[in-house]
Amino acid sequence: MQIFDVIVRFFQEGGAFMFPIAIVLAIGLSIALERYFFLASAKHTNKKAFSELEPLLNNQRFDQVEKLSAKGSAPVARVIGAGIARLQVSPRREDIEYAMEEGLMETIPRLEKRTPYLGTLANISTLLGLLGTIIGLIAAFSAVANADPSEKASLLSQSISVAMNTTAFGLIAAIPLLALHSILQTKTVEIVDSMEMAGVKFLNALMAKKSVTPFSRQADE
Repeated sequence: MQIFDVIVRFFQEGGAFMFPIAIVLAIGLSIALERYFFLASAKHTNKKAFSELEPLLNNQRFDQVEKLSAKGSAPVARVIGAGIARLQVSPRREDIEYAMEEGLMETIPRLEKRTPYLGTLANISTLLGLLGTIIGLIAAFSAVANADPSEKASLLSQSISVAMNTTAFGLIAAIPLLALHSILQTKTVEIVDSMEMAGVKFLNALMAKKSVTPFSRQADE
């Protein structure tokens, strides 16, 4: 209970700028939670989809790969589906690779969506804290100028202590937002790397048997 009272008093003594900093922190945390669950879901669906696609790729079952890619919602399925679609037009490795790169470029913005806002919100909270402190100090010095000389030192120290609360709260908000921004960026890079690895495996499986035309082989079977 004492800790709660200290937090409430700290917030109340910080002045008006504590409220916009709190709003920035709340927005940042909501974005971070939404992005974390989205990326966790994308990683899980990618892993599940590729575990289904990999045996088919190794066995040159490209017609089934195409069907699964069309039905799947996983980002990796869309990337491989773009390669399969180009395979039917051109069997050249370069053309298929370009098609998958295009599919990857379409997927990456969905993975990175709103994550950069966290860095911006962290900077905003820090700047709001500094601005609140500066305005508080200006008000403190103005009040001290008209105060009794015997009370100036005590009044000034109390005013500065209150004014510094906004800087402290701005940093309290900025530090976790920056940490969450770094964590989400790392998770995004891991997902993109896994999709690039899946694309390379697809190309290697496609070119493993150059003497076999993928769709004609399946027709023979």
